[in-house]
Amino acid sequence: MKAKMMNVYGVFAAAFAAVAMMMTTLVANSTCIYFSYQDELPERARKLRKF
Repeated sequence: MKAKMMNVYGVFAAAFAAVAMMMTTLVANSTCIYFSYQDELPERARKLRKF
């Protein structure tokens, strides 16, 4: 039972990491609609930009 729960946690962790990576890529390639609130991106997130 414990091994099965650890496997389920691993699947959820992998899915969460994939969604986080997709969201970071989406945010790195878009701009904020509020022009006065455009935060600086971290250097690691800038590497994900596609332009």
